[in-house]
Amino acid sequence: MGNAALRDIAALQTVSWEEVAGSVVAIDAHNWLYRYLTTTVKFTADEAYTTSEGDKVANLVGTVTGLAKLFEHDLTPVFVFDGGVTELKDDEVERRREKREAAEERLAEARDRGDGVEAARLSARTQRLTSVIHETTRELLSQLDVPVVEAPAEGEAQASYMARRGDVDYVGSEDYDTLLFGAPETLRQLTSSGDPELMSLAATLDGHDLTWEQLVDVGILCGTDFNDGVDGIGPKTALKTVRKHGDLWGVLDARGAHVPNGDRIRSLFLNPPVTEDYAFDTDIRPDVDAAQAYVTEEWEVDPDAVARWFDRIEEATTQTGLDDWT
Repeated sequence: MGNAALRDIAALQTVSWEEVAGSVVAIDAHNWLYRYLTTTVKFTADEAYTTSEGDKVANLVGTVTGLAKLFEHDLTPVFVFDGGVTELKDDEVERRREKREAAEERLAEARDRGDGVEAARLSARTQRLTSVIHETTRELLSQLDVPVVEAPAEGEAQASYMARRGDVDYVGSEDYDTLLFGAPETLRQLTSSGDPELMSLAATLDGHDLTWEQLVDVGILCGTDFNDGVDGIGPKTALKTVRKHGDLWGVLDARGAHVPNGDRIRSLFLNPPVTEDYAFDTDIRPDVDAAQAYVTEEWEVDPDAVARWFDRIEEATTQTGLDDWT
């Protein structure tokens, strides 16, 4: 979810690819991968990414597609994968599971009545990041020499921490929670057509006369992946009441409301579990031939589904000279 209510108050501006070219971006891997996975399933024939053993590896098509776009725009990606999930997220995980199961039921009905368009739409909504998808994505990134960082918990928290330390230039994510995790600048719409969107923490805070802590309180009042929002409070009311009462606790006291585990949720954003034990080389030298063989021979992806994307990766990395990106 990524607290979509924050869009109403986030400082956002469209920037050109030229303005961010040459940057290192910590990609929220699960967020990025899920978007390309669902797009691939929706628009690519099932047999193009299903192996003879029945494994579905649409992620390989999506990953190659997405990397080509990043490389062509002279961005160096560092993929940050989620680690363990806090128990505070159990309710959100359960909600997502229920939605997926409901979509799976509607998918079966659509297939029974021969509604291919609806089936494709629902199939995209039922995707999960399976162990095979995790394994093959990491291996493909390794073949293409793309750095990977394993987060102890939330990938976007780790990516935001790396950006705050100055080890990367931007966080790449569609989720607005990167604001709450303190990412100085987030590049959005990296998986969409058109120019990227820049989200600035400093501009958001300055524009609303808030501290980072107060912005986190606004997010909690609206609702996050770790809690439901307070009834009757949207982003505008949250801003007004936090400025009036000072912080989350002042607002809750004034309204006679309660947020279960509010102190822990606040701490998860302000002091999340992260690791300093990471290192990566941005002198990327992809082995395109090996990667293409891995995808099309070992995992039996239809060569026609990925050939042009591998060609674009090779052309982009040869022309740009990735060793000059650092």
